[in-house]
Amino acid sequence: MTARRPLRLALTLALLAPGLTACFEEPSPHEAIRDFLVGWQTGDYEMAARRADADPATVVKALGDASLHLDAASIRFALGTINREGDTASADFSAEVNLGENNPLWEYDSVLPLRLIDGRWKVHWSPEVVHPDLHEGQRLAVKIDPEGRQPIIDRNGDTLQEDDTQFVAQVIPANLTDPAKVCEELSKITGFAQDRLLSRILSAPPTDAVQLATFGPNKYRELAPKLKAITGLTIAEVHPPVAPKSPAQIVGRVNAVTPESEQQLGGPQRAGDTVGRDGLQKAYQDQLTGSTETRVVILDTKTWEQVKELKSWPGRKNTPVRTTLDTAMQQAADLAVAGSQPAALVAVQASTGEIRAIATKGLHQQKDALAGKFPPGTAFSIVSTDALLKNDLDTQAKIPCTADRTVGGARFQQVGVTAAAPTFEADFAHGCVTALASLARMVKSDDLLLSAQQFGIGAHWTLPLPGHSGHVPAPATDATRAKVIAGTSVQVSPLAMALVAAAVQSGTWRPPVLVSSPALPDVSSEVVTPAAPPKPINLDPGRVATLRTLMRAGVTSGSAKAASVAGAEVYGVASHVGFTEKKQRRQLSWFVGWQGDIAIAVMVETGVPGAAPAVAGSFFGALAP
Repeated sequence: MTARRPLRLALTLALLAPGLTACFEEPSPHEAIRDFLVGWQTGDYEMAARRADADPATVVKALGDASLHLDAASIRFALGTINREGDTASADFSAEVNLGENNPLWEYDSVLPLRLIDGRWKVHWSPEVVHPDLHEGQRLAVKIDPEGRQPIIDRNGDTLQEDDTQFVAQVIPANLTDPAKVCEELSKITGFAQDRLLSRILSAPPTDAVQLATFGPNKYRELAPKLKAITGLTIAEVHPPVAPKSPAQIVGRVNAVTPESEQQLGGPQRAGDTVGRDGLQKAYQDQLTGSTETRVVILDTKTWEQVKELKSWPGRKNTPVRTTLDTAMQQAADLAVAGSQPAALVAVQASTGEIRAIATKGLHQQKDALAGKFPPGTAFSIVSTDALLKNDLDTQAKIPCTADRTVGGARFQQVGVTAAAPTFEADFAHGCVTALASLARMVKSDDLLLSAQQFGIGAHWTLPLPGHSGHVPAPATDATRAKVIAGTSVQVSPLAMALVAAAVQSGTWRPPVLVSSPALPDVSSEVVTPAAPPKPINLDPGRVATLRTLMRAGVTSGSAKAASVAGAEVYGVASHVGFTEKKQRRQLSWFVGWQGDIAIAVMVETGVPGAAPAVAGSFFGALAP
């Protein structure tokens, strides 16, 4: 008997060139091993079948079916030890199967049995050649168990979505007489790749429903007659909870997977999945969808029951996105801005910087309320007064509020002069732009910029959605300082001004927080995240105390009176500012202030100066116990 001679070859098949057989004693099993595995790996199943001892048609079909049933993007082999004993031999090999759809690689070890027949080595064929646990009357299959899209929730855990309606086109593979024709017809209608549709059908357990395409109501109505004409295709109406509640533009919308999004996103998106279109749904797409669970199984071909599970991958766990929004407060904000004029209201918790509500009417919740660039007018006097107080401003000093004033060549006009020589406190309370602008020579440019910085203007927020923290142009002259003090050359968003109010209320400026878990998405094409989030900034206690006194006067005796409601004292300041954008004249009414621990900024596009304080009063009133 010939002794066993192990020959360990740590070589991939690419290195098993024909010339290597000359290194071994003839007849040798190496050439047969090479031809069989290379043929299997490259899809040349006839080549592999010529090296097997069974009917070539049987081998060709078995190898081809294995690839189809696994929906394999590729199969690669690596050869291990070859053992020969007389007229028989065995070759250890490892297989690496790419299951596609961004699934992990399936790796397993097996043994290729060989025998010498009429002077030629042949692979001794059986289903175990494909996999050691596969036997006659069985086949491989890939089971895909997708996880449903996780919700976006408010701070209390209540969902910010409601049920939507979708229509899913699906098939039961065992009921199809011509799967290829079904896929051809569906591909023509939807644009999904025919080969991908077919591979999903062929790789799935034959009695499982295989989802092929998902449509929204409008698209389904358009395609319904054509879809219903496809034999074997059924339509299931489903109601996933993906329709956004308020604030809808912040929560974001989702779309069913389309051929375009499937190609763009890659796996594991499949029919029935949804893709975030905008808002938090888009920013947190990966966290909300996670990935599907994939299992390679063996099925009995008579009963289609599962015989054995060979491997499973749970995929990355998808998770809910918890926001800082408060549903009850959001409802109050929505009601407050429900008038006829375009408006935005942003509410934050002063002690934390957490955003509690974002409401708009005729404006965009993200593009305007979070990322808008608007002049705040004399509402910016909160920040500029902080700089003036550094330069020993006396708030009881008499400063005339005239109808018209020019400072360094810049002209300012005040509507509704209340007194000929009011105190600064009264000028602040009434938002007298001419009085405020007249103080330009009293403050240093660096002090104005430093105060703006301490109130978070220009800070780099770490929000999952784009926002604008504000911009103050560097003032170099009396005219430019006057424009900054008056808030006419400054650009801010309502969120930025809500954080200014919160800083006065709490004594500390804090960066905004919209999502508490996870803090930031894994991937976002729209947000450039700084290396570290901005840190809170403690303000000067003495100046903060003075600002609180001034802002209380704005509500008790100034232009923000309409914000006053029963209950806890309301603090705030109002302004009215006009500006030109794209050759169109626009006017804004502002209120910036707080009640209790809730700081807000309200912006209304209107010619009525007191519109924003009235909206603020409506909001605070709705929150009263």
